[in-house]
Amino acid sequence: MQRSGMELLFPEDEAHVNGDRATEHAESDPAKKKKKKKRKKSKAAGSAGQAELGEDGVVEDTRKSLEQQSLEERERDESGLEDGDDGDSSAGKKKKKKTKKKSGPKTQTDPPSVPICELYPNGVFPVGEECEYPSSQDGQSAAWRTSSEEKRVLDEAREDMWNDFRQAAEAHRQVRQYVKSWIKPGLTMIDICERLEECSRRLIKENGLKAGLAFPTGCSLNNCAAHYTPNAGDPTVLKYDDVCKIDFGTHINGRIIDCAFTVTFNPKYDRLLEAVKDATDTGIKCAGIDVRLCDVGEAIQEVMESYEVELDGKTYQVKPIRNLNGHSIGQYRIHAGKTVPIVKGGEATRMEEGDVYAIETFGSTGKGVVHDDMDCSHYMKNFDVGHVPIRLPRVKHLLNVVNENFGTLAFCRRWLDRLGESKYLMALKNLCDLGIIDPYPPLCDAKGSYTAQYEHTILLRPTCKEVVSRGDDY
Repeated sequence: MQRSGMELLFPEDEAHVNGDRATEHAESDPAKKKKKKKRKKSKAAGSAGQAELGEDGVVEDTRKSLEQQSLEERERDESGLEDGDDGDSSAGKKKKKKTKKKSGPKTQTDPPSVPICELYPNGVFPVGEECEYPSSQDGQSAAWRTSSEEKRVLDEAREDMWNDFRQAAEAHRQVRQYVKSWIKPGLTMIDICERLEECSRRLIKENGLKAGLAFPTGCSLNNCAAHYTPNAGDPTVLKYDDVCKIDFGTHINGRIIDCAFTVTFNPKYDRLLEAVKDATDTGIKCAGIDVRLCDVGEAIQEVMESYEVELDGKTYQVKPIRNLNGHSIGQYRIHAGKTVPIVKGGEATRMEEGDVYAIETFGSTGKGVVHDDMDCSHYMKNFDVGHVPIRLPRVKHLLNVVNENFGTLAFCRRWLDRLGESKYLMALKNLCDLGIIDPYPPLCDAKGSYTAQYEHTILLRPTCKEVVSRGDDY
C-alpha cells in the first residue's frame, strides 16, 4: 500500500526501532558498554550477598530498628520533661525530682501541714522576744550581761537546747493561729481538741519521745480553770457565752513549751481577759536571775486586782486564783520543783541562770480558790518514782504502754483510746493507788463564776531573758 507524506508507525514498530538505535549507539560507545557491564556485575554481587546473609541479615535489620525506636523514645521523654509532661522512664522521674527541689524553700500550707523542721531546713528556728533583765534591788543594771564575753560563751554552749525550745515554740504559734481561725460556738470540745492535736502532731513531726505533744489539750470552761479535756463520749459543746481556756504544749527532745490563752465570743468578758493578760505580762517583766519568786507573785496580784469587770449588771473585782501558780520546767518534766505564785506571800526561793519557767496567771470572778471536780482525764507518771513490783498482767501492760509512749509526760484517756487500749480504767486506778501515776482532776472555782488564763514559757539565758513562746497574738 502506498503511503502519502510520512509513514505511520505502530507502537511495536516504534519500540523495535528505538531498541535497534540504542543497540547501535551502545556498540558505537565502548565506555558506556563497560559501565553497563559493571552495573550488571554489582547487581549480581548484591543478590549473591543477600543470599549469603540469609537469617543474619534479618537479625541485623531488627537490631537497627530497635535501636532507632529506643532513640526516638528517649527523645520523646526528654521533650516531655521540657514540656512538663510525665515521663515513663526512671531517668525522667529523677530529673523531675531535681526540678522540684529547685523550686525554692517550703512555705506553710493552709491548713498547716508542713513540719516546722522542713520550713527551716538549716535547723535554726525563730528567736522569741529577748528582754533585758530587771535591775537588782540596789539599782544595778543587768545590761552588762548582754555585752559580757563570758556570758555570751555560756549562752552559745546551750544553743542546741535553746533551739529545741524555739522549734517547739514555733509549732505552738502556728497551731494556735490555726485554731483561732476556726474555733466557734457549736463545736464539740472533743472535736476542738482532736483537730488541734492533729495539727500539732503534724507541725512538731511527732516522733516517739523525741518530739510530740507535751501534755493533753486543756479546754476548761467558765468556772473550771484547768486540767479539763474531754474523755470519750463527752457531749459538751462550746457556747457563745463560754470562757474557754486553751492550754496545750509541744516539745522537742523533752524541751517543753507550756503556753495558754483564753477564747471568748461575747465582748462582755474583754475586761477579764485584759486583766489576766496584763498580770501575766507583769510576771514576765518581773522575772529574772536572782529575783525572789514571792516578789513576782506580789507584782502579779497587785496588777490583777486593779481590774474590775461588769457582767450582767453586776461588778466583780478580778481575783487571782491563789492556789494555782506558774512553775519551773525541766527536761521531760512539766513541773520541775519551783513554783511561781500569783499572790504575795510565796516562797523566797530565787530564780537562777539557766532556769526555764512557765509564767501563768489565772483570774476569776468567783472566790479565787479552786477545788477538784468532775471526772479525771489528765494523768502523769511520777517523775521520782522508783521500781515498784507489780503482779497483775493488765497493770504491767498499761505501765509499759505509758513508759513507751509518754514516759514522764502527761497523758489523757483519749490518748490511750487512740493507741487501741480498752478496759484499762481498773489498771489505771491500780497504778494511781501504787503512786506510780498521779491523777490531775479538773480544778474549778465556785459555780457560776468565770475564769481566764494566759501563759508563756521564758528562758533565763546567761545574756538575756527570752520569752520564747511570744507571738503576734499575745
